[in-house]
Amino acid sequence: MSHDSTAAPEAAARKLSGRRRKEIVAVLLFSGGPIFESSIPLSVFGIDRQDAGVPRYRLLVCGGEDGPLRTTGGLELSAPHGLEAISRAGTVVVPAWRSITSPPPDEALDALRRAHEEGARIVGLCTGAFVLAAAGLLDGRPATTHWMYAPTLAKRYPSVHVDPRELFVDDGDVLTSAGTAAGIDLCLHIVRTDHGNEAAGALARRLVVPPRRSGGQERYLDRSLPEEIGADPLAEVVAWALEHLHEQFDVETLAARAYMSRRTFDRRFRSLTGSAPLQWLITQRVLQAQRLLETSDYSVDEVAGRCGFRSPVALRGHFRRQLGSSPAAYRAAYRARRPQGERPQDTDGGPGGPGSGGMPGHAGHAGHPGQQGQSPAAMHPDHPVPLQSRRTAAASAAGPSPALSASLPGQRSGT
Repeated sequence: MSHDSTAAPEAAARKLSGRRRKEIVAVLLFSGGPIFESSIPLSVFGIDRQDAGVPRYRLLVCGGEDGPLRTTGGLELSAPHGLEAISRAGTVVVPAWRSITSPPPDEALDALRRAHEEGARIVGLCTGAFVLAAAGLLDGRPATTHWMYAPTLAKRYPSVHVDPRELFVDDGDVLTSAGTAAGIDLCLHIVRTDHGNEAAGALARRLVVPPRRSGGQERYLDRSLPEEIGADPLAEVVAWALEHLHEQFDVETLAARAYMSRRTFDRRFRSLTGSAPLQWLITQRVLQAQRLLETSDYSVDEVAGRCGFRSPVALRGHFRRQLGSSPAAYRAAYRARRPQGERPQDTDGGPGGPGSGGMPGHAGHAGHPGQQGQSPAAMHPDHPVPLQSRRTAAASAAGPSPALSASLPGQRSGT
């Protein structure tokens, strides 16, 4: 991860006002929020680990609405503080939001806006980004969220520069992370920013997690697209692209099929999917290659041809950038974990074949790894792919289009 923040100078130079203290972290909880995401900032900032060399934070757990707050499994929580306690915090964390389709309470949004105006650092973990966006704190800024919800965030809040590839995005005084475990990555980053590498490393050892993770969300992406695209004219073009990944075509071809200019197509595609079309196309080709490596005995050269890459060299470069491994090493690692005697089935990689992944789904299907057509490696975060390189900027991933790289001015990290 790059520590050379490109966030706006005024954001980096802002000072806390009033009663706010840098060491005070307020965690804003809502009823219906998932307990795992909610517990991450409580564990990172709420436990005294000074004996391990981790400077202490003062934690304030605040209810974003009247309690008791119901969470995963029907548990009921009672927050010791209300929204008024946020006025003392130098950092405010929104761990998750209960539903991406429902608006957050106005009182909570007002408290977040006021905290930001007074110099507090605002953090959204996973779907907490939707709360920050609803408060207007992500307007004109780079941000991320769980890859499954990134298209919805991009469509609902078009002024937000959503990058579904990143584990977290640090834009100075506003930070967002991808889903679940990426919240740990971002909290460790905050500790590292506040107190240095040694403190963050000590905390990571206590939590038994890597101090930095390589790569981004690409290796967890599937072919899903937002449900809304089904009624959009671009749906036919997207379906055609997924059915013809074995052919060599570019974004200009897709734009022509949509009867649009390249510029109009780029803008329309991004508003629907949260991704630039070039990056999306490359990601789909890599995922197709991933499936063929898992389910066939084709050589790497053959896989490259069957996924529309112009050469095996192009496949290797994009594959390594997105999955952190060469195609050959990925196949070896995948097969090493399979039961002995289980052989891959040869596939033609064409439309409807075992390696094709079928037709595009939608976000409602994305969370079910057992569905047909979804790659185990794309769905399981514990898949043992050797990760050998760090991404230091969003623009390094698969050579995204200028439209995407230009829209991401803040510091991004895949570590």
